[in-house]
Amino acid sequence: MEVPRGRPGLRLGPGGHRPGLRCERLTDRRTPPRSPDPPSRCPGSGACPRGGRPRTPGGAAIRCAHDPPAPVVLPPHGLPPGLLAELTALYASRRDFHALSGDFPDPDDIRPEQVAAALADELAHPDAQVLLARSEGTLVGIAVTLDHHPDPADPDPWIGLLMVDAAAGRRGHGRRLAALVEDRFRAAGRTAVRLAVLDGNQAGLAFWTALGYGVVDHRADRDRGRPCAVLRKELV
Repeated sequence: MEVPRGRPGLRLGPGGHRPGLRCERLTDRRTPPRSPDPPSRCPGSGACPRGGRPRTPGGAAIRCAHDPPAPVVLPPHGLPPGLLAELTALYASRRDFHALSGDFPDPDDIRPEQVAAALADELAHPDAQVLLARSEGTLVGIAVTLDHHPDPADPDPWIGLLMVDAAAGRRGHGRRLAALVEDRFRAAGRTAVRLAVLDGNQAGLAFWTALGYGVVDHRADRDRGRPCAVLRKELV
């Protein structure tokens, strides 16, 4: 069976690096960012526009180029089958995470077309950005951010999703990836960042609090009404 190709207009380009970890940016050429800030998308939680997704532990400090080259446009059909297969395997490796979030109909059977649709939905926002983290050429993690929250009372960018392949856990990739995202926001002049963790995701909460994030609110996510803790960290 042919692997679904995903959404037309997606493109891939350099996204930065830290020792042992390299990032690529996945963006949509039809919805360019509205500002020079690193575009971001919050797939969401709490006050997040997309609704709360728990964060998975296991990541680590990376640094992204402050002014990366323009992305390379992919063929019109969108995601190449090989990349989509890698992304599907990454998502499927976090079965417990998706069972809690309910982002996929069956967490035991996450399909390529579902992953492609989820990424297309994230990138439909003009401030969305997806970062793909690789170690020695292997896809080990993904981060999705939102540069501007829809609520004008919220001045901070958001991390909507940070997920590391379960097979690559406990190697510092999650911390590097989190640090990469923070570096990109600092380079854009942002002074703080927010995220949300679904109730019941104790591992995710422990991961983010260990990185210096503190709980500032507790509320239901925007899309599904799931209870979440909202966390914030100042970027000093």
